[in-house]
Amino acid sequence: MDSCTEGSAVSSRRAVVSGAAGFIGSHLCDRLLDGGYEVVALDNLLTGSRANLEHLAGRPGFVMLEQDVCAPVTVEGPLDCVLHFASPASPVDFPAIPIEIVKVGTLGTHNMLGLALAKGARFLLASTSEVYGDPLVHPQPESYYGNVNPIGPRSCYDEAKRCAEAFTMAYHRAHGLETRILRIFNTYGPRMRLDDGRVIPNYFSQALRGEPLTVYGEGTQTRSLCYVDDLVAGALAVLDGPDPLPFNVGSQDEVTMLELARIVKRVVGSASEIQFRPLPEDDPKQRRPDTSRAREVLGWSPRTSLEDGLRRTLEYFRSAL
Repeated sequence: MDSCTEGSAVSSRRAVVSGAAGFIGSHLCDRLLDGGYEVVALDNLLTGSRANLEHLAGRPGFVMLEQDVCAPVTVEGPLDCVLHFASPASPVDFPAIPIEIVKVGTLGTHNMLGLALAKGARFLLASTSEVYGDPLVHPQPESYYGNVNPIGPRSCYDEAKRCAEAFTMAYHRAHGLETRILRIFNTYGPRMRLDDGRVIPNYFSQALRGEPLTVYGEGTQTRSLCYVDDLVAGALAVLDGPDPLPFNVGSQDEVTMLELARIVKRVVGSASEIQFRPLPEDDPKQRRPDTSRAREVLGWSPRTSLEDGLRRTLEYFRSAL
């Protein structure tokens, strides 16, 4: 199959994006439409928001369908690409809707793979750094099998995504389907949920309201934060990439949670205090991808510095709050 996002007439390029009303999915729709694609957006709005796609209403080539991909999915007409980004991904969702998370990673992935197979379309799975669990190898290369607690509070998400990768490779091997796997590391930017529960919405919301910034444990745990525009560029590079094996996409700029709290305070200009709380169970202590494979094979690397990305994100949170 030819490159999915290059080389053909605009009118012949058509993609389905599941989870399209989510934070990353909505930015992905923007980029595909800007690249001349027709986009069929699917979302059941469990955690996604129509507001993330309001600016695309009425735009030629864009259709939004309220659809739960855990049920059979039918899309009329030809498709070139199926991009499966549907899944609640916030830690606050894990105890609240664990069954829905398991289902979208398993049944939802199966249904979207079936759609891609029926249409002869290339399939891109949005997987996650959570497949590595609380890693014993640092940074994490794609060859690392992970350290995951299969019955822990995060397992509904971790294991669903691991199963999604297994489903994807099974369709590739059994049916010869063109498949690609993207392992997303911590990503931030405009359109994140205010109640997301992850560190960037927490810190920005608290700093803008003048509340204490909550740092868990001693704040020594690390994350590597990638701005959403860079992540989407990486996702499309994986989609057009040459092989079905996973690619890590994320930032190399590792920062402790305590350092990040101080940076956010500076960017916001906030006088908020920093407040320490107990570390959640199974919270990974370190998280940084080895992205040498994406750099060498795809020519991708992030371009946005942490402070630049945080300043762009600040404007969104100011208006959202």
